[in-house]
Amino acid sequence: MHLSESEGIEGSTFVVTGGLGFVGAALCLELVRRGARQIRAIDCRSTSPWSDDLENKGVHCIQGDITVKKDVERALRGADCVFHLASYGMSGKEMIQYGRVDEVNINGTCHILDACIEFGIKRLVYTSTYNVVFGGKEILNGNEALPYFPLDDHVDSYSRSKSIAEQLVLKNNGRPFKDKSGKCLYTCAVRPAAIYGPGEDRHLPRIISLAKLGVLRFTIGEASVKGDWIYIDNLVHALILASMGLLDDIPGREKRPIAAGQSYFVNDGSPVNTNEFLRPLLRSLEYDLPKATLPVPYALFMSRIICVIYTLLYPWLNRWWLPQPLMLPAEVYKVGVTHYFSYLKAKEELGYVPLVSPREGMAATISYWQERKRRSLEGPTLQTWLFCIIGMFVLFCAAYLPDIGPVPIFRAISLFFFRSMAIIRVVFLLATAAHIGEAVYAWHLAKRVDPANARGWFWQTFALGMFSLRFLLKRAKK
Repeated sequence: MHLSESEGIEGSTFVVTGGLGFVGAALCLELVRRGARQIRAIDCRSTSPWSDDLENKGVHCIQGDITVKKDVERALRGADCVFHLASYGMSGKEMIQYGRVDEVNINGTCHILDACIEFGIKRLVYTSTYNVVFGGKEILNGNEALPYFPLDDHVDSYSRSKSIAEQLVLKNNGRPFKDKSGKCLYTCAVRPAAIYGPGEDRHLPRIISLAKLGVLRFTIGEASVKGDWIYIDNLVHALILASMGLLDDIPGREKRPIAAGQSYFVNDGSPVNTNEFLRPLLRSLEYDLPKATLPVPYALFMSRIICVIYTLLYPWLNRWWLPQPLMLPAEVYKVGVTHYFSYLKAKEELGYVPLVSPREGMAATISYWQERKRRSLEGPTLQTWLFCIIGMFVLFCAAYLPDIGPVPIFRAISLFFFRSMAIIRVVFLLATAAHIGEAVYAWHLAKRVDPANARGWFWQTFALGMFSLRFLLKRAKK
């Protein structure tokens, strides 16, 4: 399919569900560039890191929930094409919130479909996932002929719900509008690989946070395991091509949109081991690379225990103080079992080829994260935090608290090293004074070197002393 880059875009109104997210915002901005008449971004959030840019470019941002039918109808009325990107439960704590996952991914998709039929919207592009055909069994160079993975065998509700939603979308292809005009809805599904790029806010931030804390100690599965990634610009390109593939007024293809009822795998075309993919990024940020390997069976066992623990903590999953789970069963399969796919069908039918190479995409991603690191508060590993906080706490208890609870044990440990109570008290007072002095110095230095994070440098250095200050001194030398 060879069309101009603005075919079916100029003069048309588009709705992007999940439009304030990483992919949604990038898609909206590209539609603006290609001359769309109006773009509406519906999202349950009122703001995001991209919302100001979207509004400045003329995108109409609508706060709404796709699980609420009235919100969907308000956003879709009068549209020519819908990109359905909104979903829930892709990773982390969201994966445990089973009810919300089904509500958004299944019920929300039904509302989108009903509104398209109600308002005579001809084109619906659904953003799906590899997981509709993958569930932990090896796939090498797979294609769209693969059957859906059995619903009951999925280990997570996200994959199961996305599979149901995709099948609903494709089965509604050709469904006639309610106005009995003889026209109908055309649908297709795009199945992207793991997404990366500057600003990606799901996978890479979590991985980099673990590496920064020094707890990214192992990789899962063998070094021969491979998977696909897709750079954000390539995914946006694929989505727009899919929308063009649903046009029914292309000369020679009238009433026979080539993409109608079809699904497409899209990726960068370079399957790679996850550890090898992340290596240049982590090295550029000066974080330690994982050295040990954890076999998939052991990783699955650990992830199931973590899953049970977080299920018990269900009422508090949205609380800020509850960290993201280290890993869950579906995530173990994603990085520990080979599964990569061919984009040949998308190439032949839609004209899709990656616009950005993996090397170029990673270079842009590295540049983004290096700049983000320069603007953020840098600190030591989790082990250092624990050593300092627990060490000061033990010294305080041993020096000043009566013999209650574990205090006698703390005092015995301290006496083993320092020999007398007087020395223990002196050591604690000197350590406290050093921390205060270092914190004050960090405050004044940060005012000159990193004013945006001066308060953070003060409190971090107050807690960690020289272990924190050395990072600030290193930044001051640059």
